[in-house]
Amino acid sequence: MSSTFVRLVAVALTCVLAAPASAELLARKDLSLATALTIATTAAETCKAQGQRVSVTVVGRTGEVIVQLRGDNASPHTMENSFRKAYTSRTFRIPSGEMVQRVKDNPQLGAIHLTNVIAAQGALPIMVGTDVIGAAGVSGAVTTPESPGGAKDEACVKAGIAKVADQLK
Repeated sequence: MSSTFVRLVAVALTCVLAAPASAELLARKDLSLATALTIATTAAETCKAQGQRVSVTVVGRTGEVIVQLRGDNASPHTMENSFRKAYTSRTFRIPSGEMVQRVKDNPQLGAIHLTNVIAAQGALPIMVGTDVIGAAGVSGAVTTPESPGGAKDEACVKAGIAKVADQLK
């Protein structure tokens, strides 16, 4: 072996072995079941008080379902839609209703199919500072000429997140 090759191997080996010394574990906040349940029940109760029959889903940091509630007499599709709204909000770190505008502004986005992503209002990201730790979505509020259903869904989510605002610091 040439001495140049040996030196290159020695340098590469030194770099590889030195990397773990500077590696760190990630420190992050995640939603607890209790917090997710408070968000979901508050959102469901807020919508129920307004005469809406909805389902609510709270997803965690990686889009996994933490809590899913189906309100009394909520239509069957509301379970899936509340999840898809929450998943979209978590994935893109935006209110799910913003996807509607993004698709309008860029029609090519509508042609891209991503599993569980939906352009529909009714979900908000759950944030600690600028870190998105989950999202909550509601589906089922009735659309009227005065108010779209998604806006009502989103208002219920907002109430749920507001209930735990002191925990999201």
